[in-house]
Amino acid sequence: MTAVIDPTCAIAAVSGADLQVPLVQGGTSSYANFDYAASAPALKQVTDRISQLLPFYASVHRGAGYASRISTECYEASRGSVARFLDADDDQVVVFTRNTTDSLNLLAGCVPGETVVLDIEHHANFLPWTKYGRRVVRAAATVEETIQRVVAELCSKPAALLAVTGASNVTGEVLPLERLATIAHLCGARILVDAAQLAPHRRISLRETGIDYLAFSGHKLYAPFGSGVLVGRRDWLDAGEPYLAGGGAVREVGVTSVEWACAPQRHEAGSPNVLGAAAIAAACDALAAIDPDELVAHERFLADRLRAGLTAIPGVELVNIWSDSPDCVGIVAFTIADIVPGKVAAYLSAEHAIGVRDGRFCAHPLLASLGLDAALRASIGLGTTAADVDRLISAVTTLVTHGPTWNYAATNGHWNPTPETRPLSASSPEGAAPCLIG
Repeated sequence: MTAVIDPTCAIAAVSGADLQVPLVQGGTSSYANFDYAASAPALKQVTDRISQLLPFYASVHRGAGYASRISTECYEASRGSVARFLDADDDQVVVFTRNTTDSLNLLAGCVPGETVVLDIEHHANFLPWTKYGRRVVRAAATVEETIQRVVAELCSKPAALLAVTGASNVTGEVLPLERLATIAHLCGARILVDAAQLAPHRRISLRETGIDYLAFSGHKLYAPFGSGVLVGRRDWLDAGEPYLAGGGAVREVGVTSVEWACAPQRHEAGSPNVLGAAAIAAACDALAAIDPDELVAHERFLADRLRAGLTAIPGVELVNIWSDSPDCVGIVAFTIADIVPGKVAAYLSAEHAIGVRDGRFCAHPLLASLGLDAALRASIGLGTTAADVDRLISAVTTLVTHGPTWNYAATNGHWNPTPETRPLSASSPEGAAPCLIG
């Protein structure tokens, strides 16, 4: 089925869609958000569910009070929503964490051997494995050659885990996960997918792909309430050292002894983030209700429009890892000749109310391999429209053709307009705050 794209509409209702922000030259403008890859605004379904739960919020587990029982039921039911969203196997458990970084550090403590990673990874999927034995594969110029390097490394000596990104947080390029899972299994390893950038954009079936472990963050999945997820096979999680020691993670405690609970409770010590779990579940339910073909078509239409518009501007270069990438999510990385990315991002924000990300995106080895000190990243989400894309293209064209109308200076590595005329606090002088809070 081919989805019909309405370029004037977003695909789903997100918070802040009608946000007005101040411009440095005076007045206000609607905000064009191209920073979904860093954090996504909350879906309306998510904020609605949180509002419904808040009156019943209480500490979960072992509480006899009605509010505690409601909160416990909601918290545990949230695992089911996540499992259904990912089509998890019966042997896979859902552990609630703080974010993707937390999930990957948790799993790193449970892996009974060395882990193979690519040098393109976000630091969250690069650093945790170092203290437990990490082997790094350098990405090649093509996806196919990169996969062959992974095969060679896995065959060179035993590894317990292959840890890969689902979609690059810098370029959006997607790896063939089912194929990589098959390769890992044939080599006697399991596979972990960092799905922080993939889960908001693609439906993932753990059963069909053979993925053993998967992690993502709520704040990238339109549920910015401080929770994340690790889903994976039970045996490693049951045997691994508890991530945190404390109440809720134990069966029995003596003065000199402790009997730990099984996963997921084993890794959820302390009072859990009930609202965060409920928010992730609501986001999973909302995304599951969207036709996946429509979602992909919507984002591909906008990303292709953005790439075409940017490449037509003199001096603009798109950033990619591979020359043969078969698929990308809605992330477009680029540079502009002779203009520092941080200055471009400051200009887009100050003069055009457009939010993009600049820097090295917590992927320093990747940027170094591409020969870049920094880049710009525009990322698309459910609230993005063609009008937003056209605004970004127009603003970059104006910058390249005429330059900025304001002065900009870097302080401690951060570029800002000088002078800064916009109120940057909700406690700003009377009359300024409303433009910040909508």
